[in-house]
Amino acid sequence: MNIIVIGGGKVGKKLVADFNREEHNVILIDTKREITEQVQDEYDVMGICGSGTDIEVLKEAGIKNTDLFISVTEKDEFNALCCVMAKNLGAKRCVARVRNTEYFKQIAYMRDVLGINLIVNPEYYAGREIARNLRFPAAIKTETFAKGRVEMAEMLLPESLDGKALKEIYKTCRTKVLICAVQREGTVEIPNGDFILRKGDRIHVTASHSDIAAFMEFAGVVSQPIKTTLIIGGGRIAYYLARQLVDSGIKVKIIEKDMKQCELLADNLPSGITIVCGDGTEQQVLDEEGINAYDSLVALTGIDEENIIVSMYAKIKHMKKVITKIDRVTISQVISATGIDSIITPQEITANTIIGYSRAMEASEGTEVRALYRIVDGKAEAIEFRITQKSAITSVPLRDLKFKPNMLIAVILKGNKITIPDGNSTLEVGDTMILLTKQPVKKISEILA
Repeated sequence: MNIIVIGGGKVGKKLVADFNREEHNVILIDTKREITEQVQDEYDVMGICGSGTDIEVLKEAGIKNTDLFISVTEKDEFNALCCVMAKNLGAKRCVARVRNTEYFKQIAYMRDVLGINLIVNPEYYAGREIARNLRFPAAIKTETFAKGRVEMAEMLLPESLDGKALKEIYKTCRTKVLICAVQREGTVEIPNGDFILRKGDRIHVTASHSDIAAFMEFAGVVSQPIKTTLIIGGGRIAYYLARQLVDSGIKVKIIEKDMKQCELLADNLPSGITIVCGDGTEQQVLDEEGINAYDSLVALTGIDEENIIVSMYAKIKHMKKVITKIDRVTISQVISATGIDSIITPQEITANTIIGYSRAMEASEGTEVRALYRIVDGKAEAIEFRITQKSAITSVPLRDLKFKPNMLIAVILKGNKITIPDGNSTLEVGDTMILLTKQPVKKISEILA
């Protein structure tokens, strides 16, 4: 595809790197020459110094032949204007990053009237992911598929499963789950039944919410539900997160040091949420606000180092769940050494959402990409496909299909029925499947050898 990205910030550079790796023709436009030159040198792609609202610049980038136009600068209004202009100049699909809560409320209008195909709000998506992760305190991360009916939970291997082969676990566990990926020493494996789990592994378990809960109970993982959450930092993520948590019956307190932001939150959040003006990165403030009375903490300040320190202190307090927002992806591996495991990176979430949308554009007519979730810095992917017409993979037992290496169909949904497939299972028109793969898959036909 021909892709234009406006804005060479963290998200823009991440998108350029991902699209370049998938061998798309990608062009970055930014007003700072040093950014465009850096991207050209690092990724061997075209960079143009200029504005995304400059018609001549857009024409130079080949806007008439652009399949996907993406504007991810820091300014919402600018992103929307870029997309409107690009659409009128011939771009097929347009994506805009919109972060302002007021604009985000008008998402339907912006799609229908302005012609923006996808509107991405990093803070909203981050808040949604954090709320989802709080549902399973014992899990490091969770991701949902098939409109929430299927979940994938990442968790440290329980001691009870150390040294056991997967087929042994499946025989004794009376729950329909699949351990579909295993992280070990920086690598990821898509295992078969003979794979033996070892201490220190991170496993990815796929099933319905209730079946994953039952699997955790089988594995001896005690996971009491979260009832109270302390949020440090009162930005946009805190706003979206607090609304979702209070709707779930969770008691929420936000500590924010800026008085104006506290007043803004108080005016726009439900009355049941407690808002405190103070520096939540100071131990004295945390103790005074009763950190011991909360069973989870989410660190959402704008400074990575502060979030890490607060999270380490919460770990010392033996909280059930600690979630840390990190903006610099490069330090995520360093953080894991501190014992902090549940990390949220808004830029990664935004990039993955847009990459998933681009895959859906490329999918063949017989299938439809609905979701994309990356594991271990993109070393593996979980992709949700919907089968929309007959093909070489339909109505054939899985045992008779020859798949490429490192690919696994984790779940098949037939209507509302969730199936962990075996060799007798078949894919039919109307089914939804979740594929685990170590190589990017754009079309369902690419899974066959």
